[in-house]
Amino acid sequence: MENKNTNPLGTEKIRSLLMKFAIPSIIAMLVSSLYNIVDQFFIGRSVGMLGNAATNVAFPLTITCTALALLCGIGGAANFNLAMGRKEKEKAVSFAGGAIGMMLLAGVVLTIVVTLFLKPMMLAFGATDNVLDYALTYTGITSLGFPFLIVTTGGSNLIRADGSPKYSMICTLAGAIINTILDPLFIFTFDMGMAGAAWATIIGQVVSGIMVLGYLAKFKTVHIPLKALLPSKASWLPILTLGIAPFFNQMAMMIVQIVMNNTLTYYGGQSSYGSEIPMACAGIISKVGMIFFAIVIGISQGIQPIISFNYGAGNGKRVKETYKKALTAAILISTAAFLLFQIFPREIISIFGSGSEEYFTFAEKFFRIYLFFTFINGIQPITANTFTSIGKSGKGVFLSLTRQIIFLLPLLIILPIFMGIDGVMYSAPVADGIAAVFSAWFMWKEFKIIDKQMPN
Repeated sequence: MENKNTNPLGTEKIRSLLMKFAIPSIIAMLVSSLYNIVDQFFIGRSVGMLGNAATNVAFPLTITCTALALLCGIGGAANFNLAMGRKEKEKAVSFAGGAIGMMLLAGVVLTIVVTLFLKPMMLAFGATDNVLDYALTYTGITSLGFPFLIVTTGGSNLIRADGSPKYSMICTLAGAIINTILDPLFIFTFDMGMAGAAWATIIGQVVSGIMVLGYLAKFKTVHIPLKALLPSKASWLPILTLGIAPFFNQMAMMIVQIVMNNTLTYYGGQSSYGSEIPMACAGIISKVGMIFFAIVIGISQGIQPIISFNYGAGNGKRVKETYKKALTAAILISTAAFLLFQIFPREIISIFGSGSEEYFTFAEKFFRIYLFFTFINGIQPITANTFTSIGKSGKGVFLSLTRQIIFLLPLLIILPIFMGIDGVMYSAPVADGIAAVFSAWFMWKEFKIIDKQMPN
């Protein structure tokens, strides 16, 4: 993989490359999201509504792990492929090694912080008195697996960048299968409840993490010495620069989740639904939405090696073709998800346990309104990651922040003042629509720049 003529990223048909890189990435992201879905399913059928609410309270920390993983993984992978496209092999080695070192350090630090400040965090994330004990039990255990979760999610990007997308998928799949098998065993057979779900999750993450580390120790295209993992401004700063966009996007999701939890608790308490029903419904909707969004993120991660290498090699035509084909696939998948969410909300909610008629009425309404613009939700993440992949992190960061921070967060605070709990529901589609328009306009402008700089 040393030049444009011999590297398949620069010569193979874009459709074939997308199938090769995006599909395993999509499967890996889907499988990763199953950790939360499987826990939600079994907890809902054993502990009940309060257990579902507790997993929603813990969810911001899962998002934080993903944010740190993408910061290191995408930042490292993008720099690695750009360097390989420019035939700068030594720099590529330093970027891959630096990303691995950053992931390991981030995982350990996060586990320590959560262990020290667990209860204040759960209260800040919106836990009520009835939910707090469940949240403490679940998060206190799952936090021990954060280093392995970060290594698995972030390391998968490096494995794809090295040309092994199928192996990255297998790593994540192995952990998810283990989690799915152990969840009912621990929760029902051993009667461990929330703790059982948490331990099942950790065991799966440890297996996946070890598999990823095993591959990263033996890269195919380059040799990564241990010294490359040590802190180095020359490698860490570029990694942070190109990884900051997906990092901010995930952290924005975390902030929004915390604000939404507290808003639902406050305004739910003033409504006929109470605080727990909105929290439980929001938890399920967040996890279900993650399944669809995992596909979109999988596509955006799958295009990264293709776009980065061809942009580094000066092939603008292939960069544009990759973006267009990826966006078309994302829109088609998003439209299918939109129809599913609009037609079958009650059936989806019923999968995660029973509840009162009031519970299902609120859940159906929440589903249909909050996820109304699902069919255009693929535009923003794919466009933001494209800018990251070509080394223009500033635009990637801005687009990553549009939906969550610039638009959704203020709407979550303002609309409920006038609309009560309904304001939480309507804030999402408004933010989705504006973010999609901004992303399309930015990419249209970038295409013009690419046409001038890379006319081939």
